[in-house]
Amino acid sequence: MDSSSNSALQTYDKHVGLKFQLYNSLFTALPFHRVEKTGVLLSIFLLHCEEGFAKEQSPQEIITTFFSQYTPYRTEQEQLDLLFRFVQYAERQVVLFDALEDASFRETHDMAGTGTLKHLQTEVEQTQTQAQLQEKLKDFSVRLVLTAHPTQFYPSEVLGIINDLSKALLHDNTSQVNSYLRQLGKTPFFKNEKPSPYDEAVSLIWYLENVFYQAAGQIMSTLKSQFPKAVAEDHALIRLGFWPGGDRDGNPFVTASITLRVAEALRGAIIKSYYQDVRRLKRRLTFKGVLNELIALEQKLYNNLFLPGYKADITKEDILVPLQKIRETLITEHNGLFLNHAENLIRKVELFGLFFASLDVRQDSSAHTEALEAIAATTDALLKNYASLSAEEKIAALLGANTTVSPASLENELHRDTLESMQAMKTIQEINGPEGSHRYIISHSTSALDVMEVYGLFLLSGWHPQELTVDIVPLFETIDDLKNAHDVMEALYTSDVYRQHLHRRGNIQSIMLGFSDGTKDGGYLMSNWSIYKAKEDLSRLAQQHDLQVVFFDGRGGPPARGGGRTHQFYASMGPNIASKEIQLTIQGQTISSNFGTIDSAQYNMEQLIHAGIRNTLFSSRETTFSPQEEALMQRLAQESYTAYGTLKNHPHFLEYLNYASPLRYYAEANIGSRPAKRKPGKLNLNDLRAVPYVGSWSQLKQNLPGYYGVGAAMEKLEAEGQWEAIEALYARSLFFRTLLGNCEMAMTKCFFPLTAFLAKHPKYGELWNMIHEEFERTKQYVLRLTKNTHLMEDKPVNLLSIQMRQRIEMPLLTIQQFALTNIREMEEQAADTPGKGKYEKLVMRCSFGIINAERNSA
Repeated sequence: MDSSSNSALQTYDKHVGLKFQLYNSLFTALPFHRVEKTGVLLSIFLLHCEEGFAKEQSPQEIITTFFSQYTPYRTEQEQLDLLFRFVQYAERQVVLFDALEDASFRETHDMAGTGTLKHLQTEVEQTQTQAQLQEKLKDFSVRLVLTAHPTQFYPSEVLGIINDLSKALLHDNTSQVNSYLRQLGKTPFFKNEKPSPYDEAVSLIWYLENVFYQAAGQIMSTLKSQFPKAVAEDHALIRLGFWPGGDRDGNPFVTASITLRVAEALRGAIIKSYYQDVRRLKRRLTFKGVLNELIALEQKLYNNLFLPGYKADITKEDILVPLQKIRETLITEHNGLFLNHAENLIRKVELFGLFFASLDVRQDSSAHTEALEAIAATTDALLKNYASLSAEEKIAALLGANTTVSPASLENELHRDTLESMQAMKTIQEINGPEGSHRYIISHSTSALDVMEVYGLFLLSGWHPQELTVDIVPLFETIDDLKNAHDVMEALYTSDVYRQHLHRRGNIQSIMLGFSDGTKDGGYLMSNWSIYKAKEDLSRLAQQHDLQVVFFDGRGGPPARGGGRTHQFYASMGPNIASKEIQLTIQGQTISSNFGTIDSAQYNMEQLIHAGIRNTLFSSRETTFSPQEEALMQRLAQESYTAYGTLKNHPHFLEYLNYASPLRYYAEANIGSRPAKRKPGKLNLNDLRAVPYVGSWSQLKQNLPGYYGVGAAMEKLEAEGQWEAIEALYARSLFFRTLLGNCEMAMTKCFFPLTAFLAKHPKYGELWNMIHEEFERTKQYVLRLTKNTHLMEDKPVNLLSIQMRQRIEMPLLTIQQFALTNIREMEEQAADTPGKGKYEKLVMRCSFGIINAERNSA
């Protein structure tokens, strides 16, 4: 290990490892039932688990022997009570660990190191690329879209405690830490009912106000001071997007009225943020010709916040004009004193307007088809035989529609909502500004008709073609959809009407590419490579049609859903891929883990900005593929796809996941407003959402979607004499190294001894062994490529964090598998066992702690 890695490890151990040991001892004072014993027994239980798994015992054997050797508890009720107390205790250990990592972020990360804006300044000065930077920043931006995928298990009350606890830990305020730990002991972690989409929106708006607002302002101030000529006043370098309250895809609880309420909450939140900043400014800018302007602005913002009837009377200019006047007065009459304070607020207003975050609307393509068929059947707006027309005839009929259809004329609630949501977007634009809601995303886009049906629905809902200030964004996700994306977009680009629409939208087409269902459909390597190839292909196509294409990546927390080291992924995109903007979803747990504090949000946003700019300014050989390397990647992806397909098509594949993991309890866990499946009925892979799919593999500690097929592909190509070519590809390609680095992270979080008892199962043993063998195979090949002795050897701090978290979650994993085994035994006896509900509750409670401990597990 080199000296810098050793130093980083020591820093991490000092600020996180040692402090965790110290403050963990305070838990013995927490107000739990018989807590003195719980803390001591949990420590013994953890060691007993580790010893038991080393001896190849099953979770059931481990827990049975623990109770007989270390406790006087013999009745089922006494034993369950202790297991629930263990869960309660471990949940709070996870909170403490999260808070310690958050508090020490500045100590454990180099805030001026590689990938930061400070680093960018040095690179630009060394390479004399100031002119290229100025050109790039004219229209480059990073758009982070917050989504409420159900992976955030902390209720908002607990999130607040984590925030306060982090601050107390930062200042080593032991008495405050102790009081927050006591508060934590009494605060429920379990939600008794599902949150509504509006509840989800409110909890994410907390991050907008308390983290993103501050971090984005600081980044813009830094950029402006480092590159004063390069940052344009009127261009938003950082944009925020928002899905709760707008994302209808598979979430029957989102309605047009909720969309409007969320837009109103976003507007209220940004006005409140401006109001608080203006009040702070008043304390500094107490000068002649400045203070009176601030007082007037404060009153205007106050009226809009707190007085009914003022809702829409303030505009972005009403806030900007007085601030710009103040800036001018500070420069001309007050020697620029505190000018940076005023400019910081001006930049925030330029970034966030009155919308704060753009509210995207998303719906499945099948819902649009159904709505149009209902409109044709019940109104005169379309031909009665619309459903039986060819695709070309349908498009012609849609373009000929010149009637506004009243939603009330439709019987079905979903059909009504489709039109109402499009009308709501118009209302939001009028009140929050055009950026308030200007993107409509179509899930499962398979044809040009899917896009034109949405265009037609906008016309039928009352929008005029000349005034349609909405970007229609197709989402391609499965391997076949990604292959067909070129033909779909070409058909759209050659449509006169759609091309005119694009012209009115600045000749920019946004395309969303989703990782989650791609990985579920085609496995890890194939989905990543298919997206890379689709981006190259669609970039070339847009260029041929004199258009700008912007890619919007649907990325989850873990590598299996496009997560992992996101900035490295963007840095690895070659020059053949359009990079006008970086747009990605920030989902569930990733919001709190990567953007939970101002420091971590600023650091990770800077990394993304740097990655996007780096490709244009310092394009390197590492980001291009030679024809031979491309052919090699294609072969690896194809062989991986074949191996994953064999597993996926095994007759018991999904049954195994349902049998061994807590998959069926996702929908009952009250963690998100969405169902676990897109459609009711028998469980099948197509309808199963990616969050429960990937999350269940994670709780089994098998993490299959993050590596399966990678080892099989390398083994096949090595047998053909291609190993040296694979080694050369790894040495030269940043894209390939990033893929395998994320694969390493997925494998590091695996723990096969947890489920080794299934290896001999008469029905599922074959599947367990297939998965375990592929894990070992992939691990062996990755270590050969990296020339390391163990996974993530070159990332010791990240590895230590994972290992510490794994020790906290070990008791939870063991208890969960124990509970699942008991449930299966009761179900196999087919008896109406009254105790089954307690074990089911235990499974769900363990899920919370496990996923919180993993941080980017689902």
